[in-house]
Amino acid sequence: MDMSAHIGAQATCRKGASKDSPGIFKDANALAELAGAAMNKWTRRLELSSASAGATAAANAALAHHYFAFLSYSHADSAEADWLHQELERFRVPSTLAGRLTANGVIPKRLTPIFRDRHELAAGESLTEEIRVALAVSRCLIVLCSPAAAKSKWTNAEIESFKRMHPDGCVIAAIIAGEPGRKGDDCFPNALTQQYDRRGRPTGRRAEPLAADLRGSGDGKRLGLLKIIAGILGVGLDDLVQRDHLRRQRRLAAITGGSFLGMLVASGLAVTAIQARDAARDQRREAESLVEFMVVDLRKKLEPIGRLDALDGVGSRVLQYYGKQDPSELSDRGLEQRSSALNMLAQVALLRGNLTEAQQLSQQASAGTAERLRRSPEDPQRLFDHAQNIFWDGEIARNRGQMAEAEADYREYKRLADKMVALDPNNLKWRMEVLYANENLGIVLLNQRRFAEASGQFETALHAMESLSAVDPSNRDYQKELANALYWIAESQRSEGNFGGAIAARERQLSLIDRLLGDGSDVELRRQSMVAHLSLGVLFGEQSQPKAAIDDLQSAITEADRLVPLDPTNAVWKMVAANARLELAKDLLALGREEDAGRQIMAGCGLVTGLRARGADTGRVRVIQTDCLMMRARLALASDQTAEASSAAENAVRSATTEHQDPVTDRYRIALACLLQGNVRQRAGASSSATAAWNAGLGQLPAGAAERPWEMNVRAELLRRLGRSAEARPLTARLAAIGYRSAT
Repeated sequence: MDMSAHIGAQATCRKGASKDSPGIFKDANALAELAGAAMNKWTRRLELSSASAGATAAANAALAHHYFAFLSYSHADSAEADWLHQELERFRVPSTLAGRLTANGVIPKRLTPIFRDRHELAAGESLTEEIRVALAVSRCLIVLCSPAAAKSKWTNAEIESFKRMHPDGCVIAAIIAGEPGRKGDDCFPNALTQQYDRRGRPTGRRAEPLAADLRGSGDGKRLGLLKIIAGILGVGLDDLVQRDHLRRQRRLAAITGGSFLGMLVASGLAVTAIQARDAARDQRREAESLVEFMVVDLRKKLEPIGRLDALDGVGSRVLQYYGKQDPSELSDRGLEQRSSALNMLAQVALLRGNLTEAQQLSQQASAGTAERLRRSPEDPQRLFDHAQNIFWDGEIARNRGQMAEAEADYREYKRLADKMVALDPNNLKWRMEVLYANENLGIVLLNQRRFAEASGQFETALHAMESLSAVDPSNRDYQKELANALYWIAESQRSEGNFGGAIAARERQLSLIDRLLGDGSDVELRRQSMVAHLSLGVLFGEQSQPKAAIDDLQSAITEADRLVPLDPTNAVWKMVAANARLELAKDLLALGREEDAGRQIMAGCGLVTGLRARGADTGRVRVIQTDCLMMRARLALASDQTAEASSAAENAVRSATTEHQDPVTDRYRIALACLLQGNVRQRAGASSSATAAWNAGLGQLPAGAAERPWEMNVRAELLRRLGRSAEARPLTARLAAIGYRSAT
């Protein structure tokens, strides 16, 4: 039996965004270092890829720097460029902001260096290597906008180059003359208003750049300058204006204090009090902003590349902060951020196979969002946030084989989703939650052998997703969810014995995944592809098509070999990889290729041993361990090594009794191991002992349970070996009718 319906399969849910939290973050710098370290590998390739292999010595030298901004301008505007360049590099960042981590990086004390090209390019020249490299290593691009700049080929080229290298980069327009969009007096270069996609390609859609109007009729030079600086630093303009205003107040107070010595003491005390108050408030804001960055933005960057170690570190540091505070006294923002960190750690523990730890963390996360919801029970966003954690409670319970608990959690998830829609019927996001909830209920019904009910749930979810995907075919989230719905349709069809429908759904799912994969950097899609190929290979194997099965199983192994090195601690990926290798070994044995099968068994069993050594001792790991022992017994039997086969079969029976998936499936698994044990004993000439093993297996089978085809086959084979052919005949006829031909 394969585990493709379970291993690596995940019900669908979307995660909410964090808001605010209280308190003073006393370890902000340490967290900033952690976040920076976690992002370092992710960003390094992007920064270095902009420099060509034949970079000159000047370009290599430039790579040693990190410019805070690249100043692009027409040389007709050199005087204004001189002023702006000088003002930026002499600006002192307020001490309460320096060191803060924002989306644009760590805030420095000074904005130096700012790159400015002082050379006029002649007609026919192209951007120099120095300029291209400087663009690559600049945090932001500042464009002095004027009619001359709008007509400048080189200003436009610099903007295009920056946007290709940094599709989501910070681009700031500083208007000094002209009017944006006015015919004949437009000050925006064409590339400035062009939107680029994540691969650095122009989309044809209009972009609205962040703009500061330096003209007297606009923001003026001082406020415009502060707008530009706020954009570079990634902070709010109000924060910077307030601190700039405070700095001027302090300067005025110092001048006035020289004349009024008596007022100096009082003024000094007042300023000290304001500073202390502002410092405390700024520390709290810095902590809250950093926590939000870590549990939302950094998480979004790390999850697609499968970095469990970095996610684990981020979540742990956030909890260290909140661990110093009483949860009952946390603000709404604090409760949400604490719950987000707990949820992140729960998902990491789940992927590593530590299900007990995952369940404890997830339940703590749910308690936090439940308290937030209690404070405002009619808030749809709070309902959404709590629903996400309830989903994960159910998902972890399902992975632990606790189907009743999982069903209760999924039904509560659906109740919350229905309430969200009732409060805001036009919100498409809330309607998607109802769709996910219906699909999740189908999954737990499938696990409870309520096959017809499960199929109905999945068909409803599939039709809804097909409609949404048709309305907005460019929405990747819809397309991914459509692939997920097809996954579960295939599983329910296979459970009911509809192999043609299951294969068609799998092939459609794989076709959709292939279209979505693109450059292949999305590890979640890679995981889906791996599991889909494994499941399709199993389907072909159950129809006695070993050659077709081998092709898909080898594709699953290829995907696994790409994924596992990205994060060797990911137990789910390794379980799928091990399962694929053992299924491949089964089909190779069917073709008489014992040597090739032996290599696959060795590799698959090695992965299982490594998982158990790392503490991943879940029911699913034990299922694959049992499969490993059964495959060793079959290989030994095919090679006439009956003693070795007997030892492996005996160990397989013992292993099967420890699996603990769900009570019914566990009994079929034990029966399967007993069937193999009897076959080995019969080959060894111990007929009475073989009969005892087969009787023990038949005794394990529950009466009246809805059976999957492989389970029906186990019952039929046990009856046939015990000479009860009349009882076996209806079962074998049913299996032949649906096309099930796999050897047991």
